[in-house]
Amino acid sequence: MSSILTIDPKMLPYEGRQIKGHFPPSFFQLDENDPVQCIGDMEFDIVALKDGKNVNVTGTLRAPFSLQCGRCAQRFEFEADLSDYDLEIEIEKDQMIDLTEALREDILLALPSYPRCEDGNISPRDCPEEGRFDAISEPLVPEEEKPADQGKAVWNVLDQLKKQ
Repeated sequence: MSSILTIDPKMLPYEGRQIKGHFPPSFFQLDENDPVQCIGDMEFDIVALKDGKNVNVTGTLRAPFSLQCGRCAQRFEFEADLSDYDLEIEIEKDQMIDLTEALREDILLALPSYPRCEDGNISPRDCPEEGRFDAISEPLVPEEEKPADQGKAVWNVLDQLKKQ
């Protein structure tokens, strides 16, 4: 539990509480073999405001990542930028609220689900495999022409089974 991201709803001032800072890449707890790697600090500037039985969190989250292209398997850089971040958490019995998991999850969900080189927004580039896997209009193997009676032959075999 990160103390800077832990909120006590009873202690939130009326005007809210600004929470600003950064966490190292280890914040995301990604495996070293994961095709997604955080390559810099996650920066956040959020405001937590109590609203009845909820705490509303708004602000900005940013983190740079190295992603593996799903087409060519080369790595490219992508910055997850949630500049209009908005989160609503229900207050349960005035218990402490830890925002760590919510922020981690929301940043990771902002990453492309099928990353491609063109998604890179730090150093944009075209994928070297662009067009290589496009659908072709003609089949690779020509279809054999089926005799017109072939469909009837199947039914004849079934009719023979029925008579037995």
